[in-house]
Amino acid sequence: MNTLACVKRVPDTGAKIVLTDDQRGIDTSTLGFTMSPHEECALEEAVRIAEDRDGTATALTLGPEAADEQLRTALAMGADEATLLETEDGEWGPVDTATAIADYVAEAETDFDVLLVGNESADAANYQVGTHLAGQLDLPFVAGIKSLDVADGTAVAKREVGGGEEVYEVDLPAVIAVKEGLNEPRYPSMRSKMRARKQEVASAAPDPAGADCLEMVRLESPADDEGAAEILGDGPDAAADVLEVLRDDVEVL
Repeated sequence: MNTLACVKRVPDTGAKIVLTDDQRGIDTSTLGFTMSPHEECALEEAVRIAEDRDGTATALTLGPEAADEQLRTALAMGADEATLLETEDGEWGPVDTATAIADYVAEAETDFDVLLVGNESADAANYQVGTHLAGQLDLPFVAGIKSLDVADGTAVAKREVGGGEEVYEVDLPAVIAVKEGLNEPRYPSMRSKMRARKQEVASAAPDPAGADCLEMVRLESPADDEGAAEILGDGPDAAADVLEVLRDDVEVL
């Protein structure tokens, strides 16, 4: 069973983001980059399925030349092949991104049984690439998945909802958008990292289809949270103040 995991290069999720002076981008001079967490779980799942079912796992990303770093991480984690859809500077919208991935899938020599994407990227968080990809390939699509079992020709995917879960059974091939927590991504060994540095990463240069109709005006940083914790007291002496907060401020008493 052959799998495809679509990953994205994003700024370190815990990093402080500084905008450029023109507010059209982020200052990357001191910024580290990583694989988006949801996509990291998608990659891990792709590798597990391929290992369990005697197939191949392919990692794919669309981004700048520097995204080669995330693909080599994917190879170190167990992906058999990796391809970079190299773009010039600038953010591609979800429709153009999905179109480039769909074109790659249509032209690939490998027939993919399971196409895994992150539910949303850690930077743009637009939730749309998987939807558009499935639509363009005319494949079943499920999103928000935190449990996945595949068998010959079918996949059973589970999504958490309030008070329970929804269970979907879809025919393969299918596009599945997964969430962090689906699995525990492996940490590649130093030997795997060194081997990945020598592996070939295929590349292509897609042209944007121009289907995205949104235009970025500027970026803005959210206001700093200036709230501070207030210590009401220590031990039994704080009980009266706690009761006052619960009664007057929170209004739960």
